[in-house]
Amino acid sequence: MAADLACYNIADLRLRAQRRLPHGVWEYLERGVEDEAAMARNRAAFDAVTFRPRVLRGVHAIDTRTTIFGRESPLPLALAPTGAAGLLWHEGDLALARAAAEAGLPFTISSASTIDVEQIAAAGGRQWFQLYLWEDRALSHAVLERAWQSGCEALFVTLDMSVPPNREYIHRNGFGTPFRLNARNTLDVLTHPRWLAGVMGRYALSGGIPSQANLPDRLRASVTKGAHPGALFKLDNLDWEEMRALRDRWPGKLVLKGILHPADAEEAVRLGADGIVVSNHGGRALDSAIAPLAALPDIRSAVSDRLTLFLDSGIRRGSDVVKALAQGADAVLVGRAPLYGLSAAGQPGVTRALSLLAEELRRTMALLGTRSLAEIDLELIG
Repeated sequence: MAADLACYNIADLRLRAQRRLPHGVWEYLERGVEDEAAMARNRAAFDAVTFRPRVLRGVHAIDTRTTIFGRESPLPLALAPTGAAGLLWHEGDLALARAAAEAGLPFTISSASTIDVEQIAAAGGRQWFQLYLWEDRALSHAVLERAWQSGCEALFVTLDMSVPPNREYIHRNGFGTPFRLNARNTLDVLTHPRWLAGVMGRYALSGGIPSQANLPDRLRASVTKGAHPGALFKLDNLDWEEMRALRDRWPGKLVLKGILHPADAEEAVRLGADGIVVSNHGGRALDSAIAPLAALPDIRSAVSDRLTLFLDSGIRRGSDVVKALAQGADAVLVGRAPLYGLSAAGQPGVTRALSLLAEELRRTMALLGTRSLAEIDLELIG
């Protein structure tokens, strides 16, 4: 089915997703914050990089395999955590996890998902877990234990959302949290019957409106109701001391997500982190933040090869993956790209998004004269 989507790049999937989703849901997926300068800067950073290819290199066999945390991966790519997947498609987290497993790629479960970590982990494949800390830290510690017992090998702690971001469009379109029908969004929902029936209708028929899943039953609240006391995310008091305590508590790989400054990267090494994600949250946090691709070389210089270096925020083409690897990343995380596929067609759409990125990666490598990821380096940059 994925091959029948008639979508030949991520932009095609994006357009199909936009047509299917209500405007307010689409804006939550697509938009950034304030003037959306960070989103534009992310894309401009990739577009500004050009290649200086080599020829006559015998590129009949292209090897995109790599090793991430000691295990082989068919691509230098993993799926980023995305908490809104369950509103884009019925049980969207499961669709993402299954597509990732079929592709042999790691999937990062969001602590804000609407499906239990155990249920997502049971989808198979290689699982990581992303953490936003709740105000009641005991809730966070409990879900960490559940994630580890479910087989999640790595913990990604998001650091770049210390306070709620300024998403002004939410006030205009009426799709806030908690979500309720009102004068601004009712017509929007009713004029997107495929989404209304296929997502909210299926939830209503199968047991009710989704809730934030990774909480005790007594604290779970549906997306149409506000969070209970203690069950709100609270990150403004998170510091390096608490991160060291998390390092001691978590037995698996620890990755700090949302680092843009070399000094913080060096601190992550001292902490004993196994990896960092160079990220500005896809342009959804600080609107004046540097593009991750621009921050990447200095961070690689600061940490050398002492930890695994991921990049996210803005990957739309296989050539973007090459640009990130050439400037120091070991692998990339993709967030919006698979969500476009999910919103367009569910699991087959995610499969299509991942296959497009893989095909483009191999084609770019061949045209550059690079036969393996080890041959991708700064000498390719024009």
